Amino acid sequence: MARLSYAQASCSALHAAMQQDALVVALGEDVGRGGVFGQYRGLQQTFGAERVIDTPISEATIMGAAVGMALAGLRPVVEMRVVDFALCAMDEVVNQAAKARYMFGGQGRVPLVARMPIGLWQGSAAQHSQSLETWFAHIPGLVVVAPATPQDNCGLLAAAIACGDPVIYMEHKELWGLEEEVDAARVERLGVAAVRRAGSDVTLVTWSRTLHDALRAAEAAQAEGLSLEVIDLRTIWPWDRETVFASLRKTRRLLVAHEAVQVGGFGAEIAAVVAETLGVPVRRLGAPRIPVGYASSLEAVTRVTPEAILSVARELAKKPAR
Repeated sequence: MARLSYAQASCSALHAAMQQDALVVALGEDVGRGGVFGQYRGLQQTFGAERVIDTPISEATIMGAAVGMALAGLRPVVEMRVVDFALCAMDEVVNQAAKARYMFGGQGRVPLVARMPIGLWQGSAAQHSQSLETWFAHIPGLVVVAPATPQDNCGLLAAAIACGDPVIYMEHKELWGLEEEVDAARVERLGVAAVRRAGSDVTLVTWSRTLHDALRAAEAAQAEGLSLEVIDLRTIWPWDRETVFASLRKTRRLLVAHEAVQVGGFGAEIAAVVAETLGVPVRRLGAPRIPVGYASSLEAVTRVTPEAILSVARELAKKPAR
């Protein structure tokens, strides 16, 4: 066990994967100097420029090269810097990486990991602050992961690299400095949620940075006599229905909270499945459908806060459980 930051934890997982398997390579802008957030620090010095590859500033080129590498037998880890920039590589992700296994009858697989940091990044405005996990969850053939803790950013990245299909790996931009004790040898399972706090009145499902706001809301709720069970989804697709449903059989109420825009957010998918299957009261909480402002006062309008989560949970708890 070592105390690592969110960034260091992912670097540790990638280092271990590259050490164990010579087919694992990393490519992207500035990876040689350690990446924007230090998530590749020291790797080029250890493994050389042929395995930690600095690329031109062209996301379509980077992703296209990675898809070719994967089809040829390598296991590329692709750095997109932020998800906002990955939009320049959507054809390569959606029409090539996601569909190759299906279109070639399983003869060609694309075992790549595309790291696309998501979310608000203080003072970064509309083009560097988006959470677009729903876009990728909508695409058949893609696995979508959103770690919320340093431990998960280590264990889930290891699992993503080992996965035989393309993984959209979405780290949050404001979590890079978060620290905790990390067991670097622990590999997590994709598609398995984690119950971060037990409760009995409302099931609160979330992921990524919003987990930490949800836990703060649950702590405040406890002081009011309201018990929230907090579930960290961890993998957006496939999402862990069994864990969510097991919690709902106890609480009979669901609140899904996420930083992404509420309209069309992945919370709607979870809410719909739960409503169709269990018929329990459901609520969603996400950002308003507006661009993220540069000014701190405007940025604050788009943030899903512990206070907002608690307010909706209070209202939901008043509804009769079915």
